[in-house]
Amino acid sequence: MTHTMKAVVLTRFGGPDAFELREVPVPAVGPRQVRVRVHATSINPLDYQIRRGDYPDHVQLPAIIGHDISGVIEELGSDVREFAVGDEVYYTPKIFGDAGSYAEQHVADVDLVARKPRNIDHLEAASLTLVGGTVWEALETRAQLTAQETVLIHGGAGGVGTVAIQFARAMGARVITTARPGNHEFVRSLGADEVIDHTSDDYVSAVADLTHGKGVDVIFDTIGGDTLTRSALALADAGRLVSIVDIAQPQNLIEAWGKNAVYHFVFTRQNRGKLDGLTNLVERGLIKPVIGAVLPLARVGEAQELLEGGGARGLRGKVSIDVAGQTVKLPAP
Repeated sequence: MTHTMKAVVLTRFGGPDAFELREVPVPAVGPRQVRVRVHATSINPLDYQIRRGDYPDHVQLPAIIGHDISGVIEELGSDVREFAVGDEVYYTPKIFGDAGSYAEQHVADVDLVARKPRNIDHLEAASLTLVGGTVWEALETRAQLTAQETVLIHGGAGGVGTVAIQFARAMGARVITTARPGNHEFVRSLGADEVIDHTSDDYVSAVADLTHGKGVDVIFDTIGGDTLTRSALALADAGRLVSIVDIAQPQNLIEAWGKNAVYHFVFTRQNRGKLDGLTNLVERGLIKPVIGAVLPLARVGEAQELLEGGGARGLRGKVSIDVAGQTVKLPAP
């Protein structure tokens, strides 16, 4: 007998109405896989980029997309020893190679799966897996940010920025971030030492003022465009820049050469190690997820629209999806 589940299926590339709630078969579990009852997922820019057709060669329609899962293991493959049925876990499904998280159940390779932090709920845990893994890879693995260094985080109030500020602070770094005026107090509450108003201040001259002309050791770019082109001007000598945004058009990075700068471009790879590191920080109270909105599974299209409108709508942090329930929480107008 084939078991079925509810899933939100991307039927075509297009607007938020391209999704359809359907009954689909639950996949079989391989020897080194687990079947997870999905309690929550969350929305990432990658989700609406896929939906609008930015990656047509990587996504075969109809598709179940989505890149964050927090839930409970219901079935183990024959060769799985690391976990037990009933364990709470969180993880990012394999990107561009597997069914995603917009569904009631998910079958995952066990090596991707990590124990969920005990001190946060499923909605919070699901907001962390892709973002947290990305921040870990960017600041720990690539930039190798250390105590006493200064980091500039572009876009501090966003889904990635809110975690990056807390992570950098946990590393003992001095944190400078950019945010609109209404979010300055908020990003300071997360651990930012200095905030630049990106609506009126030029971040390059602001950084020069804040660092007495030295520049910052590390820049974390979550925005792309101008923030990437001109960031070299804000870097200290031998500084490092990490960008998680793809470059739509060629950029002249000549200023980086004179600084002996190192550039890293990160499309995060999934593994349990990064999540275990993240769980440790969460359980020590050093990182607390920020959720700006919650919607049920049937309203995924609306949730994506909310993230796309993002900062303009006063959204802070992540948009989460309550897969197992009907929670609705929208940003205060």
